[in-house]
Amino acid sequence: MENMTKTKLMKPSRPVGIIGYGAYVPRYRLPATEISRIWRGGLELEPIQEKSVPGIDEDVVTMSVEAARNALMRAEIDPREIRAVWIGSESHPYAVKPSSTIVAEALGITPYTQAADFEFACKAGSEAMVAAMSLVGSGMGDYALAVGMDTAQGKPGDALEYTAAAGGGAFIIGPADESLAEIEGVLSFVTDTPDFWRRENQKYPEHGGRFTGEPAYFKHIINAVTGLLKELEKTADEYDFVVFHQPNTKFPQRVAKELGFSKAQLETGLLSPRIGNTYAGSSLIGLTAVLDQAKPGNQILMASFGSGAGSDAISFKVTDQILEKKTKAPATEDYINRRTEIDYAEYVRMRGKITLK
Repeated sequence: MENMTKTKLMKPSRPVGIIGYGAYVPRYRLPATEISRIWRGGLELEPIQEKSVPGIDEDVVTMSVEAARNALMRAEIDPREIRAVWIGSESHPYAVKPSSTIVAEALGITPYTQAADFEFACKAGSEAMVAAMSLVGSGMGDYALAVGMDTAQGKPGDALEYTAAAGGGAFIIGPADESLAEIEGVLSFVTDTPDFWRRENQKYPEHGGRFTGEPAYFKHIINAVTGLLKELEKTADEYDFVVFHQPNTKFPQRVAKELGFSKAQLETGLLSPRIGNTYAGSSLIGLTAVLDQAKPGNQILMASFGSGAGSDAISFKVTDQILEKKTKAPATEDYINRRTEIDYAEYVRMRGKITLK
């Protein structure tokens, strides 16, 4: 871990936690073998089994509304009590117009609330969660909604096309005594590492392959997690579940092993083989799957990663309220199992990759 001299742990003076959560995954699935059939003659080994694909009438806003409604069902609060709506994504439907105000309006949260869109590649969702924790922890409001959601893009034939998927999670942060999982602390680690980018008016993102692993994903997650464990005086074996950002299957498996986490700790939240990389929703939707299975007293560690680059590591302790609240909305597995398979032709039509001019 890199040397740091000042205190790094972020923990509010007012204890806070998750009082409601929800997930959403579109029903359409594109098998990785379909992409390989078109671009590699079926000869390439696929990094995942299949990926989720949004329907022609779905975007970050519609999916955020669905996930947030599930979170509200579990939170059981009046939407008008929510004092902030923050949507983290790298595929907001408008270049100039917030997603957050549309979501807030659809949920009945407006007009007296904060609203903003967050961007930091795949870390945008956890970034919104940390901001929500800060607002509630400061006492400026009792509840805040944080969403990580994406309809990720991949250039036809590019390696990213195999994994660029859609979906995510929504979390309502509130006082710890109302929570189903209390937040014990957060630590963030960021640097200017150019591993992935997309300039204005550029349709598809680009990636610097040699930067993707060691100086980007692994460096940031390892430093964030190692630093958090040190600050909390915890070890990897104290956790029941761990969730990492999932750009593919191998990266989270490798980083878990390097940090001392077991396959059993990782597997519940490892969804990328079945739905792909949901970008800003990746680690968040993994957390929703874990919460669906969690029991009182369980310890959970989540570490996001966003290209550019940075990681947020967050530690949770599950409370007794999980038993009642998790049954009040559809489980993440319900969305994953609700699938309709499509072929590559349907995929490029639905994603607007074929245009007539």
